[in-house]
Amino acid sequence: MPGVADIVFLGVAPAKAKVLCIFVHGRSQSPEEMEAAVIRRLSAPDVAFALPRAKNKSWYTARAIDPLTDATRTELSASLQGLAQAITDLRAKAPGTPLVLAGFSQGACLSLEHAFTGQATPDAVAAFTGCRVGLPGDDRPTNLPSSLPVYLSAGSADPWIPIQAFAETVAALGQAEANLRCDVFPGRPHEVSVSEIALLDSLLNDLAAGRTPRMEAPR
Repeated sequence: MPGVADIVFLGVAPAKAKVLCIFVHGRSQSPEEMEAAVIRRLSAPDVAFALPRAKNKSWYTARAIDPLTDATRTELSASLQGLAQAITDLRAKAPGTPLVLAGFSQGACLSLEHAFTGQATPDAVAAFTGCRVGLPGDDRPTNLPSSLPVYLSAGSADPWIPIQAFAETVAALGQAEANLRCDVFPGRPHEVSVSEIALLDSLLNDLAAGRTPRMEAPR
C-alpha cells in the first residue's frame, strides 16, 4: 500500500526557520533526487525542508489522468493521510511558522489533491507539472480554501501531464477562487526549470518576510 515511508529533513532546524517547506517527489523518484534537482538550487535562507519518501517510489499506481477507481482512491487516501500527518508534525515543531507545500509531477498532483481536501491547509502551494487526480466527472473533494496562493506549471508537450488535464485543473482552482498563477513552458522537458525554481524562491522569501506571496518571479 502506498504512503509515506520516511521523511528527509534538510535546511535549518524547524524551530529556527522563518518558513517551512514540504516537497513531494514524483513517481519513481526520491527525496534525494529532489534535493539535487530543486532544493540545492534554491537561494531562500532560513528554510526548514521536509521531503517525504513514498513507499515503493509511488504515491498511487494509476496515472493522474485515469478515472478514479476504488483501488486508486484507497491508495490516494493512504498517501494523503501520510502527507497531512507530515504537515501537522512539521508545524508542531515550529508553531506559527508559514508553510509551503510543493511537489513535482506525481508529487505535484498529490499536493493539489491535499489542498482540495481543505485539511492541514498550507500557506501556499507550488505544483510543478501537476494536475488533479482523476477525471472531471469523478467525485473529488472541492474544499480548497479561497485565496490560497497556488502556483501551477506545465510543459506544452509533457509526457505525463497533458495540457488538457492542466487546463482542467486551472479551471478547478479558478472556481475555488485560489490566488492563482499558471505558467506553460513551450517544449520544456519533464523537469523543474530555472523559472520555476525562481517562483518557489519568491514564495519562500515572501512568506518568510510576512508578506502574502506575490508570485512575481519572471518567466
